[in-house]
Amino acid sequence: MYKSEGYHMVFQGFGKDALNFLNALAGNNRKEWFNEYKSDYEDWIRTPALQFIESMQEPLQKISPHFVAIARKSGGSMMRPYRDTRFSNDKSPYKTNVGIQFRHEAGKDVHAPGFYVHIEPGGCFLGAGLWKPDSQALMKIRTAIVEHDKEYAGILKSSSLKSFNWEGDTLIRPPKGFNCDHSLIQEIKRKDFLVSKAFDEQIIFSNNMTKILAKEFAKTKDLMRFLCLALELPF
Repeated sequence: MYKSEGYHMVFQGFGKDALNFLNALAGNNRKEWFNEYKSDYEDWIRTPALQFIESMQEPLQKISPHFVAIARKSGGSMMRPYRDTRFSNDKSPYKTNVGIQFRHEAGKDVHAPGFYVHIEPGGCFLGAGLWKPDSQALMKIRTAIVEHDKEYAGILKSSSLKSFNWEGDTLIRPPKGFNCDHSLIQEIKRKDFLVSKAFDEQIIFSNNMTKILAKEFAKTKDLMRFLCLALELPF
């Protein structure tokens, strides 16, 4: 499944002004400024981001045909630039980063299994896994870890994941119904099943960005397969 709005120009990397724009936005995070420089946002941020998304479709298919790259201005793989300020003391209206998620075709939001790219001055990283799944999904994953503990332990020890960091929240106590003495109890206590890895921000200016990040995503393939099968999703 692949949806596009015609961003067929070959992705050559972001322009050098991309990070300059994000830095300027951080210092002028208000609607009036953004509207004045909206054409710069289109040229330096959104257009190359959509071209990058389109360029990732083929590499993603090699990892799994069930993860999608949707090059669309709204409702696609690129996250909206607007912040949700309803429950935050920080009322600045715009995100000062670019967030891109290639989620599973069955997913409807950011809580679905997916691959993630975060572009921010001084803080670029990629991620893979599942962020803040609901209680039903957590139960399925925890049960799968218990039932296939040797397989999951092997994934954790694999050389491909050694360069990644585990992220997210963990329960203080074991979840109800799970043996506190289980060898993988620390994994069972996780509330997020997510790994991340920082990358040099200079990579975004390269025409090899797609190839470099796709290679990193491929290292998480066994973990992503385990999570999908635990959730009864095709991989």
